[in-house]
Amino acid sequence: MNRIKLLKNETIEKIAAGEVIERPSSIVKELVENSLDANADDITIEIKAGGKTYIRVTDNGDGINEEDLELAFKRHSTSKLSTIEDLYKIKSLGFRGEALSSISHVAKVEVMTKVGNAISGIQSFFEEGEIVSKEIVGCQKGTTMIIRDLFYNLPVRKKFLKSDIAESNHISDMVYKIALGNPGVSFKFIKDNKIILRTSKNNHIKSHIYSVLGKEFSNNLTEINQEENGIRIKGYISNNELYRGNRNHQYLYINGRFIKNHIISYTIEKFYKSIIPLNRFPCFIVFLDISPGSIDVNIHPTKEEVKFSNQEDVILVLEGAVKNALYPSITIPKMKIDKNRSKEEEESIPLLFELENLGLENINMEKNFIVKDFTTNRNSNIESIEEYNEENVILEEDKRIEDKSILDNLVLNGKIVGVIFGTYIIMENPIEEKIYLIDQHAAHERVMYEKYLLEYRNDSIHSQQLITPEILQLTNHEMNIYNKNSNLFNKLGFEVEPFGNNSVAIRAVPLIFGHPNLKDLFFDLLDNIDEVKTSYDTRLEKIMKIACTKAIKSGDIIGKTEIFGLIKQLGKTENPNSCPHGRPTIMAVDKKDIEKAFLRII
Repeated sequence: MNRIKLLKNETIEKIAAGEVIERPSSIVKELVENSLDANADDITIEIKAGGKTYIRVTDNGDGINEEDLELAFKRHSTSKLSTIEDLYKIKSLGFRGEALSSISHVAKVEVMTKVGNAISGIQSFFEEGEIVSKEIVGCQKGTTMIIRDLFYNLPVRKKFLKSDIAESNHISDMVYKIALGNPGVSFKFIKDNKIILRTSKNNHIKSHIYSVLGKEFSNNLTEINQEENGIRIKGYISNNELYRGNRNHQYLYINGRFIKNHIISYTIEKFYKSIIPLNRFPCFIVFLDISPGSIDVNIHPTKEEVKFSNQEDVILVLEGAVKNALYPSITIPKMKIDKNRSKEEEESIPLLFELENLGLENINMEKNFIVKDFTTNRNSNIESIEEYNEENVILEEDKRIEDKSILDNLVLNGKIVGVIFGTYIIMENPIEEKIYLIDQHAAHERVMYEKYLLEYRNDSIHSQQLITPEILQLTNHEMNIYNKNSNLFNKLGFEVEPFGNNSVAIRAVPLIFGHPNLKDLFFDLLDNIDEVKTSYDTRLEKIMKIACTKAIKSGDIIGKTEIFGLIKQLGKTENPNSCPHGRPTIMAVDKKDIEKAFLRII
């Protein structure tokens, strides 16, 4: 008896349908993309029970001719390509001719459609891929697709669907992605009889982003726009105050098609290293227009992956666009004051209170309370940096600093009020009516990091010889890691050589480290080299951040001279607003926010 059998046609169709239709969101994606390909500029999506029982997509597009309607639900039928060569000049979102056929094999489908010059429309019903009824009806120009009872004939597949909420979230995510990438189309998304999203036709991308993702998201974006060698990149990237814990807010569109591309995501993300916190990801909405012949979209049934024939050119243009836009957009974060306090909370704040309420009734007021006026006064004995510069001979080129950044303004106009908690330097700028809190550790870390990185790039890292070499015993695995990366240790200013079996002798270390705990530092570097499996540059960045551990610590006592010097050095760094790990070095507090907190103004 033969063990190999030919599958029945209905089984083949269901297997093929399962590759295209994974869940309700797959249907929504295919139907909405068909609407866009049909030149619709008004699309309504409605779902119930997470799309398991009901999906409706209505558009005002071109519609489907009666003679094409039945054919449209046959497998591999499409109006978008004729030959294999057409795959390399595709401008439409769909092209495989599998979507409608696949949907009709796993769900019950109702279609109402009318072309522009027709007197009436057509209503048809499909099951198991075949038309079961058709009649003439009155309807608006365009097409309405209604999908009911998904996987009614595939109970095993239906069992693996997630909860209604989970499937609704997948659909919402898909609708937002498509809506965001098509500002010239109005979308309405209805979930269980409730409108979730409504957008208007708006060819201004920033306004469209505002309507889809909200004010806070939109306000923290900066525009990119660059065109070279037939490659056009435009859109918006986040500044240093907008980031997320995952890549869910990274939207990339190539010739209008939403795609995922790890190389492009990584290219953008690398510019945010040391600008935003570790393990956080920038947000972006980027549109890439390129010749269809330069990309291959026929990679995966979802059509969310593409290959570039000129990937290096695309990356170069993208790098230029991001670099030109990002660095000018970096700002000092503003300390957020809670402005949403309830009326009850406000009424509970006493305007007058007695000492007993604070447990201070036995305190000697004269001995224990010191009141000092910190209001900026040029005649006060609290020196400004400007005054400090005059008393301490500063190089001529440092005396005249252009008013180009907040730190420059602080150098010229700021006064140091003091240090609190042994960590935060308080500075006042009366001209801007702001105070600034500077994290001494984060600031010094940034200074040390950039100094060390510059020395590395210029091949000018200075090493100091150790009087007595440090001998470290390694495991065989650690020894292999060192041997593989010995050149990197040399470039970083270490002088290390093998010393017997699975041991090394450290004879010199980078001068910038001072006198570090060599054992801990060396093993930290080894561990992180092994941990980061990407490019050489990524390993280097990781090591550079570790190298900054010599910076002033929280709680270290530093004097006025050190504070002045630190702020001036911070102002000369490439990115003074964050430490190498992406934490802010400086934060602003507006006088108005303080007055609101004290209820002096409303």
